[in-house]
Amino acid sequence: MRSKITGGKTTLLFTKKVLNKYDVKYYRCNETGFIQTEEPFWLEEAYSSAITKLDIGLPSRNIYLSERLSSLLVTSFNYKGTFLDYAGGYGLFTRLMRDKGFDFYHTDKYCQNLFAEHFDISDLQDNTNFELVSAIEVFEHLTNPLQEIKNILKFSDNLLFTTELQPEGDNINKWWYISPETGQHVAFYNIQSLAYMAKDLGYNFYTDGKLLHMFSKNLFSSNLLIPVRDSFLLRKAKKFVKRSEEKKYYGTESLLMKDYQYVKEKLGAF
Repeated sequence: MRSKITGGKTTLLFTKKVLNKYDVKYYRCNETGFIQTEEPFWLEEAYSSAITKLDIGLPSRNIYLSERLSSLLVTSFNYKGTFLDYAGGYGLFTRLMRDKGFDFYHTDKYCQNLFAEHFDISDLQDNTNFELVSAIEVFEHLTNPLQEIKNILKFSDNLLFTTELQPEGDNINKWWYISPETGQHVAFYNIQSLAYMAKDLGYNFYTDGKLLHMFSKNLFSSNLLIPVRDSFLLRKAKKFVKRSEEKKYYGTESLLMKDYQYVKEKLGAF
């Protein structure tokens, strides 16, 4: 089987029982270490529910990342710009970011937008320029990573995403993130494979070495995903958060009440 990111040779690693019924082969890219399943014929069944019942960490993950991203946007980007959460599931992250004052919108063609209705990409003009796109727990679902990531990057020059990196050691077949019970995770990355894709696509690559990663056209002087203690950016973030806490909001002024009035007016139109 050919690697989905280099087109080169792969090595069969192991076989897992997916959805408790299918014996599925997992392959490693010989050049980068990227791991992929065989062609995933079971996905229609796996996505009978867009959000798997095993994803019980969804709320806590979104709360943590909304805090993490807020500081990052304030220190390193135009935080007054427009943002997009790609494949955003129920819209919880978009809602949390709007509550903090950031002009976030949602898109997900497979999942109903429950928390950010009326703040969907369909509510914007087609030529909207996004300062940054977030993709939380998306990359591991991609059946053709390079092409699908290229499509996401059409929205912005900055793509911030999360995906768990492969663990060290020989027991990767026991790694919880493979999640064979759900059948939705089909692509697994290490730093080498993410760096390879960034270079191939013409982007700079940044990572915290754990969960948070970024492809960007911007060349930052340091790895902004790893905060440096007492650095200028960290002092700026702390000062901003302190000022925000005094005003009971984060980012710019919270959009919560403004959005409430907007949705209220929209409902009154029916």
